[in-house]
Amino acid sequence: MLDAAQSPEFDSNPCRDQPGSPACAADVARGVTRLLLRHDLVTMAEVPLEGGRRADLMAIDARGQLVIVEIKVSRADLLGDGKWPDYLDHCDRFFWAVPAGFDLSPLSTPAFLPERTGVMIADRYDSEIVREAKTHPLSAHVRKRCTLAFARRAARRLVAATDPDADGLAF
Repeated sequence: MLDAAQSPEFDSNPCRDQPGSPACAADVARGVTRLLLRHDLVTMAEVPLEGGRRADLMAIDARGQLVIVEIKVSRADLLGDGKWPDYLDHCDRFFWAVPAGFDLSPLSTPAFLPERTGVMIADRYDSEIVREAKTHPLSAHVRKRCTLAFARRAARRLVAATDPDADGLAF
C-alpha cells in the first residue's frame, strides 16, 4: 500500500487522526473498491439485503460470484456487531476490511469464523488481502435472487444520478 504521506493527494488521514470516524470508513471503502476493481469485481456501497440488513460493500465478478465486505474502523463496532453472520446467506465470499494499524486479533477467534471469512487492510489509496475468504457457493435460486437485486439497485442508482426527478416514477 502507498503511504499516504508519500501521496500527492495527501491532505490528512482520518484513520490516523480520527480513528472510528465516518471519514475513515469512507477511506477504507475507497481502498477496497480500488482493489476489487483491479480484480474485475464491481462494487456498490450500502446495499440493502433481504431481512433488513445492509452490506457496507457488495461486489460481483464476471462469473456472477458475490462478495460482501464489512468495514470496521473501531474495535467497539467490531465486537458489538452481532448481525454480520446474516450476510453470509447473500454472498459467496465474505471479507472484513479494516484500516492499517487495526488490531486483527479478534478476527482470528472462532466468533469471527476465520476459516470462512477473509481480511483486508485498506487506506484511501489501496487495499491488500491479508487473509483470503473461503468460497461458499450460493445455491442457484439464491444467487439469482441476490444478483437481480444487486442489478436492480445499481440501475436505480444510475437512474437517480442521471435524473433525480425520476425517483417519484418508481413503483
